[in-house]
Amino acid sequence: MTRNEGQIDRFLRIVAGLALLYLAITGQYTPWTWIGIVPLLTGLIGWCPAYALFGINTCKAR
Repeated sequence: MTRNEGQIDRFLRIVAGLALLYLAITGQYTPWTWIGIVPLLTGLIGWCPAYALFGINTCKAR
């Protein structure tokens, strides 16, 4: 798996994932809040399967 997410993309995914998980843990959740795991994990590893499927690459280093 080569990286296909740039630094800004990764940062935003991590922040969004943590925010959604925070809402889920504090009891202000809907089923969508647990989906925060997905952007958190993709932001941490730097690879998004949806980006790979559609040929998108926001990573500047090739």
